[in-house]
Amino acid sequence: MTAQTAAPVPARRSWLTVAWVLMRLSAILLVPLVWVHVVIQDLLIGVHHIDLDYVAMRWASIGWRIYDAGLLCFAFAHGVNGLRQVLEDYIHGRRTRRVIRVLLFGFWLFITMLGAAAVIGGVRS
Repeated sequence: MTAQTAAPVPARRSWLTVAWVLMRLSAILLVPLVWVHVVIQDLLIGVHHIDLDYVAMRWASIGWRIYDAGLLCFAFAHGVNGLRQVLEDYIHGRRTRRVIRVLLFGFWLFITMLGAAAVIGGVRS
């Protein structure tokens, strides 16, 4: 008699699986973004030389504005997702967890759009 093994069933991707993957991806993207930011701002330029004129000069380039908006987006997404994980350790109701997730996503989306609009579109010519 031969034993047959069942074919593995593909795992269903839930919202939590997607959030887990996004948390890891945002961390991977944050490492080079933050280090480049730190090296340029703190080591090459120096914090004592950063003023409004420097920021205006830097943001005159669309590339730096997109870079700063991406840094804002990934850092804030990583932080809000971490907050969601901490809150879910203490919240046990299924409906309450869903409400918290929707509220945190709305909060993240609003603040990120507001910050990106300020960074990308808030520069005077």
